[in-house]
Amino acid sequence: MRATMIEIDLINQKILRLLTKEGRISNADLAERVGLSASACLRRVQSLEKSGVISGYRAQINQAKLGNLVTIFVMVGLNEHRSKDAKAFEDAIIKAEEVRECHNVSGAVEYLLRIEVSDLVAYKKFHSEILGEISQVASITSYICLGSPKDDRV
Repeated sequence: MRATMIEIDLINQKILRLLTKEGRISNADLAERVGLSASACLRRVQSLEKSGVISGYRAQINQAKLGNLVTIFVMVGLNEHRSKDAKAFEDAIIKAEEVRECHNVSGAVEYLLRIEVSDLVAYKKFHSEILGEISQVASITSYICLGSPKDDRV
């Protein structure tokens, strides 16, 4: 079955950009800001949803307000390159609350993780008690985030 393609013209681009930044914007306000009638705007949003371009809406959580003040990017290499090893690693990582993102990447290592913790003591615990206990892990390289001048997730 072929995926339904939808035209992403300038108006759809504006709609997507605004919804990305302001997911709770009313249809009337969205329509006004993109220069459409409310009904035409609603039809476009519904079409973007139906086609899967818009796959959902979610709350953005300020992790710092929850006490997660340190972000660490971690490159993880596996000791084997079999699919069962990758699945076992992914299953273990999915359970780890500190892991906010897990990406399977190409290059010198297999995974890039984004970790959010309260402090370096908490990261050390995660590093040794979670990552260090996953038998498929061969290498761990950590990068402490000093700042994020651009982050479209927030």
